[in-house]
Amino acid sequence: MPALSVIIPTHKRPDVLRECLRHLQSQTAREDIEVIVVSDGPDASACAVCTVTDWKMPVQFIEIPKRQQGTARNAGLQLARSPSVLFIGDDIFLDAHACAVHLRTHDRVKNHAVLGHTTWHPNVGITPVMEWLEQSGWQFGYPMLEPYTKRFVPEADQHRFSYTSHISLPTRLAKKHHFREDMHLYGWEDIEWGTRLRDSGIRVFYEPDAKALHHHRITLEDSLKRMETLGKSAATVHRQSESFDRLPKGMRRFAYAIAALLPTTAGKHRKAFLAGIRSGS
Repeated sequence: MPALSVIIPTHKRPDVLRECLRHLQSQTAREDIEVIVVSDGPDASACAVCTVTDWKMPVQFIEIPKRQQGTARNAGLQLARSPSVLFIGDDIFLDAHACAVHLRTHDRVKNHAVLGHTTWHPNVGITPVMEWLEQSGWQFGYPMLEPYTKRFVPEADQHRFSYTSHISLPTRLAKKHHFREDMHLYGWEDIEWGTRLRDSGIRVFYEPDAKALHHHRITLEDSLKRMETLGKSAATVHRQSESFDRLPKGMRRFAYAIAALLPTTAGKHRKAFLAGIRSGS
């Protein structure tokens, strides 16, 4: 019986998926893991990556009708046999010790979630906006988590850091708290999920020794398009979930609008985010 089920949603990125699996194959805890790859929509190339290659760990591959990552994770959860489950993206390349660190941490931090550390893969060519996204916390807010190294993230803020690109928790809890399947736009499904974990008493423990690299290059244009999508998605999620707190309102919305007038990277992102909110409202 494996100790850790690694669930990977994927969508038409076979080369990146192959490299993700290679990193899993190099895990020091390889004998303790199983891998479940869920293709969000039919994908013969992803199927070939998972089934043709002779991987040195169990790799299951399933396809679902095209929906979104939350639905794919739920489908993978149904196949998980391990006491703990680790969610990663297909463009997340784990350090060789990452799975072992997650397992050791769950031995100490029982009945809670464990967040690993992720940073950009240097081989993709890190752009200025990628550096800004990381330092500002607009995509991954790991600099803000440094005070909570090897500690629980403050309960009031932990939902903001429930990054499903690199987080693990007991399988029974993951199965109890499924991802919503009615959120069809990109973004926020992890924060909505993290809010429900928080409200159920499940804490997030930050363990930066579980390291990973994010193999995804982003230009300024890409980032602004993403922010507009996130704005549209935020407006939609706000209508679906009363506990969702990422939509700026009142004075916060006014401050966003003022800052959006500035020709800075932050100003441009706020402008794109507000444009998305208007289109989604």
